[in-house]
Parts: sequence; structure tokens; C-alpha cells
Amino acid sequence: MTTLITGATGKVGSRFARRMLAAAEPVRLFVRDKEKALAGADVVVGDLRDAAAVRDAVDGVSAVVHIASSFRSWDADQLVEVDIAGTEQLARAALEAGVTRFVYTSTNLVYDGCDYGRPATEDDPVGTDLFAYPAAKAEAERRLRAMAGLDLRIVRLPFVYGDGDPHVADAAAMLGSWPPYQRLTTAHHADVAQALMRALRAEGVGGRTYNLADDAPMTAYEVFALHGLALPDRAENADRSADPSPWLHTVSTARIRRELGYRPLYPTVASAAEAGAV
Repeated sequence: MTTLITGATGKVGSRFARRMLAAAEPVRLFVRDKEKALAGADVVVGDLRDAAAVRDAVDGVSAVVHIASSFRSWDADQLVEVDIAGTEQLARAALEAGVTRFVYTSTNLVYDGCDYGRPATEDDPVGTDLFAYPAAKAEAERRLRAMAGLDLRIVRLPFVYGDGDPHVADAAAMLGSWPPYQRLTTAHHADVAQALMRALRAEGVGGRTYNLADDAPMTAYEVFALHGLALPDRAENADRSADPSPWLHTVSTARIRRELGYRPLYPTVASAAEAGAV
């Protein structure tokens, strides 16, 4: 079974593709820059907005793991073009080519601003006042679910780290606006790859959505400290008169554990740091 991986030169996609190749899984990489693609894989060069390239990418594959996103751009128009319209175009092309198994990487940020009084579950309604990135992911989820015949599996990712990914440093400005004691739901790249592989291979789970996270959310302070980063001034001077809910930004992983057998290889950021995997 050849699997098409989109976003295969990005932070998540490149690490997932590397692990798929290491497991001797036949893959095809859909990339914008062939020079950045991993050696040893079939490569199609193109963009999700290019209908002809998308058709070439899905021709002859058996499944799709769709990771590509405009997450780094924070451009609302580009998110609409790539994360919504591009995702829909990819899924429709896959169906037309007879490819039905489709794993979509969404985000736990679709719960942003919601306080359910407990960790969020996949059956909870998503936020109604989301910023551009999670709003695009939520809309893409909705459109994918509406496609008849698509064997869809959605994995909602948390804050991803590890394998030398500078994500924590890149997100320092964002996290700096949080109180240092606010918790952050995380997962190591190895566990993201594990979850995506399980979602890809599982039988009889079409239409299911899975939250992904490790075992214990860590405070913003701990995450910064473990990465050797100083707390930004905004975090040090944060207004601590308002106590944030301990449930914000936390999700339940009961379903992915029960249905896919997922168990984190790195249960916490601290355990990954101790193993030298940060």
C-alpha cells in the first residue's frame, strides 16, 4: 500500500515521512521543493492549489496522510486557499482516483476558548470564535466529513515538539502571553508519527476523530525551562489576578487509546528531555 504524504518537507511531515521510510512503508511525497524531499521516496512536486499536480500525486496510491498546512504563514487568505480549498481539492481528487482512505491532521486548537469543566473530547462542540488557523482546520474537517465515500480519519494534534524541532522557541512569543502556570498539551514527533500510522492502518474506524496528546500537560514555565529558554517578559509580568481554568488546552485521549491502542513513547516533555529526545 503506497501512502501519499503531503507537507513532507515541513516540521511534522518530514519527520513522519522519515519514520514511514524507516519502517519500509512505500510512500510518495507531495512537496513544493524537490531539493528538500527525503531521499528514497517517490516524489511529486506541486502545490495543493494546483489541480493537475494534485491529480498526479494521488494517481496510483492507496491512501493519503494529509499534513500540509499554511500554519506558519498566519495569512487568513492563504489558509482558506490551502487548508480549506486545497484540502477539499485533494480529497475529491483522491476519491476520483479510487483512493478512499484519508488521514487528516487537524489541531486541538479547534477547542480554543472552550472550557468544558474537564478535558475536551472529540464529541464536544468546537469553539465558535476561533482565530484563523483552527477556524480553517475546523472548516476543512466539516467539508471532509460531508464527502460521501471518504474513509476519513482525523487526528487532532497538540503542540508538537522534539527531534530538534525549534517549535518551542518559534512559539515563545505566543506562549509568553500566557501565565507561566498555564498548562500546555504536547506530543513528541515520535508519538505523532505513531498515532498517524495507527490511524492509517486501522480497519473499521472511518469517520472517527482522535485527540492526540501525551500523558501530562506541562506548564508554560516547565516547557520553557526544559528547552533552556528564559520566560519572556510578558509571561513574567502576566496578570495573575485571573486564575485560568486548569482544563483549558487539555484534551482526553481515551478514544485513541481505546480504539487505536495508542500509548505515548514519551509520556511527558520531561521524559523526552531525560532521554535526550527534545
